[in-house]
Amino acid sequence: MKITRDDIRKNEEIRTYIQKADESLIALGYTEHSFAHVTKVAETASEILTILGYSERDAELAWMAGYLHDSGNVVNRVDHAQSGAVMAFRILDRMGADPEDIATIITAIGNHDESTAFPVNPVAAALILADKTDVRYTRVRKIEGMDFDIHDRVNFAVKESKVEIVRDAYIRSTLKIDTTMCSVMEYFEIFLNRMLLCRKAADKLGLRFKLVINDQELM
Repeated sequence: MKITRDDIRKNEEIRTYIQKADESLIALGYTEHSFAHVTKVAETASEILTILGYSERDAELAWMAGYLHDSGNVVNRVDHAQSGAVMAFRILDRMGADPEDIATIITAIGNHDESTAFPVNPVAAALILADKTDVRYTRVRKIEGMDFDIHDRVNFAVKESKVEIVRDAYIRSTLKIDTTMCSVMEYFEIFLNRMLLCRKAADKLGLRFKLVINDQELM
């Protein structure tokens, strides 16, 4: 059966796992990983493949992978990509999804965390790019008292974030950073591995990855 994004979005089991996963990350002090994040990642991943001329079904699978990609945090932050892939397999199998679609989705989910990730297919590449470019101040939760660690400060310093895709050319992540809160060097200290992974993902899609911070192209 060809399940759709609406089937995923309306599934109460999935919604519960996303909510509970984010509650665990709240306790651990992480930035927001709830519906705002997974929906943004889902929509960006789908948009990337649509603009690049991939099929409507590939874009739909990228959306579903994006929406499900952080569910494994309900088990543990460590190896959450692999936990999430196993969880997604069980859920999608019970929903009656086609095995080929399941395989594509769980492969993307299992390859999205930078510690073990690799853009093994276009859906995985789109998910990596969508996830790693979702950097913004609204994901920071610990605002009162401004007692941030470096991760909080770097995220909170990003006041504007935009992703632009130009077919047959590049994908560009453009950021406006408040350098009174964090320096550009601190951004790279935290996110260098993510940006290098984005470069690999863009290459998989036949693109060049560009990073622009405060009007200066850095990658």
